[in-house]
This record gives sequence, structure tokens and C-alpha cells, in this order.
Amino acid sequence: MGKQQDVGEPDRHSGSGATAHRLIGGGADERLTLAQDPTTPQMTLIDLASDPSAVVRKAVAARADAPAQALRPLTRDQDRQVREAVARNPSTSIANLMRLVKDADRWVRWAVASNPACDESIRRVMSEASDKELRGLLAESRELEPELAAKLTDDVSPEVRERLATHTHDPDAITALLADRTARVRKGVARNPRTTAEQRSALAADPVVDVRAALVRAVELDEADLERLVDDRSVQVRLAVATSELVPSHIRQALARDPDEMVATAARDYRPGSGSASAVRAPRIAHRPSAAGAGRSGGGTSQ
Repeated sequence: MGKQQDVGEPDRHSGSGATAHRLIGGGADERLTLAQDPTTPQMTLIDLASDPSAVVRKAVAARADAPAQALRPLTRDQDRQVREAVARNPSTSIANLMRLVKDADRWVRWAVASNPACDESIRRVMSEASDKELRGLLAESRELEPELAAKLTDDVSPEVRERLATHTHDPDAITALLADRTARVRKGVARNPRTTAEQRSALAADPVVDVRAALVRAVELDEADLERLVDDRSVQVRLAVATSELVPSHIRQALARDPDEMVATAARDYRPGSGSASAVRAPRIAHRPSAAGAGRSGGGTSQ
């Protein structure tokens, strides 16, 4: 990962876009090409950071080799997509990320969460943010410190706790969330491949149908747990057993005689690759939808 480098102040650099345009010359397309050219000198990138075109400034903001003097003013750019590009840039300094994680626009804040340069100080700010989605993105982070994972196990939002339950590598957090009173959180634990055999047995006996069904589809279970689930009182759970790619064939065959015809048919007709195993999805990286992105450019605040 590159780091921001300070370079000498350009003799003719000015904060005004008009000056930058006059110094560099050419139309917006030419300046964009210049901003994207890997051979463009850093002094020129500093000038382009104050270009009148937001597209040009965004191109500078996205460059991993952009100097600190170019990225620093772009953290305050009036165009939210420019600030978002800085927030994603792995060369952005911790000080600038700290400013951006508190940005008024949610897309800028969420972009910081995907930046590999984030350190504990940034993650700590995220854990205390009022923005539920920002805390949710933090909950999915593999680099999450045990102290912050423990804090998120008590998060006021069930969604944040569920996302932590699904993705955490912290055994203490998994244990705590297994006892969560909200079913969707335990469902998240059921989808976590880092649970122990003992924890999976507990989840196989969970009183909530959705938790048991999610468990069968997500992870491999001991034979004893599967045999119990074959006789589960819920059709939904037995159907999950019949169609899960993680269930051995001899267990599935027992459901071919299930009293529910839908379950029996699913078990008889099952073919490898046609099941409904649901692997844990990768953490959500908050990218602005392209269709909406065009309408969001420019100034303003998005809460």
C-alpha cells in the first residue's frame, strides 16, 4: 500500500480552479487524461486537484500515488463523489480518513469502511457512530479488534449484531451472540462457519424455525444433529435438510418417505448442484449504485 508523500509547494499553485485550468491548459477531456496518466508529475496532480471539473478532481482523488497536498483539499471537496474517491483511496492518510468517516454524506462514510488503510482509531470512531450501516460494515470487518467486537455484541441494532454474528472470527463474540434473544442474530450465528460442533448442536435445537433451517443450509452438522432434524416438526426445516448440499445422501434418502409430499419429492429429486446451500456472503462494501450515482453528484448532504 502506498503512502501519501508531501512534495514542495508548486510555485504557481493556487486554490482557484481557474488558475489550475489556465496553467495546465487544454479541455476537460485532456485534463482528465492527464489526471489518469501514471507518468503525470505530482506537482501537476496538485494543480489538477483544484480543477474546475469534478470528473478531473475525482480522477486525482482515486490515484494511489497522489501526493498529500492533492488529497488533503479533496477531503473537503463540494462534490460528494470526489470525497468518496478519497475515502476509498488506500493512500489516504489516517487524519484524512478520520475527517471522512465523519462526513455528512453517508456514501462517503461508508466508503471509509472499505479502505484497507483503516486502523483501530478509525474503527473505534465507526463503533461509536450513530450511523447504523457504518456500524454494520464495521461488524463485518475481519480486522475487528476483540474489544470492539465485544462492544458490538451489545449494539442497539439487531441488524448490526446479526452481521457481526455472521462474519466474526472472535470466539467470545460468537458465544455471546449465541445467547442473543433476537432470532435473526442467532440466525446469523447459524450461518457462521466458525462455530464449534457444540454450538451447532445448540443451534440445531433452537426454538425458532428460521435458525434451524439456516443452520442446515450453511454448515456441516454432526450425524446426530442431522438425524434429529430429519424428524423436525417443521416442514421448512425438513425441506432445508432435503435440499442442502451439505447433507450426506443417506440422510437425505430418509426424507424420501417424509409425510409431507413436498419434502419427499425434494429429497427424491435432489441433484448435486441444485440444492440451496447458502454460503456466507462476503462483507458488504458500500458502493453507490451506478444508476443513483449520477443523480447524487454535486454538493449537498445525504443522511
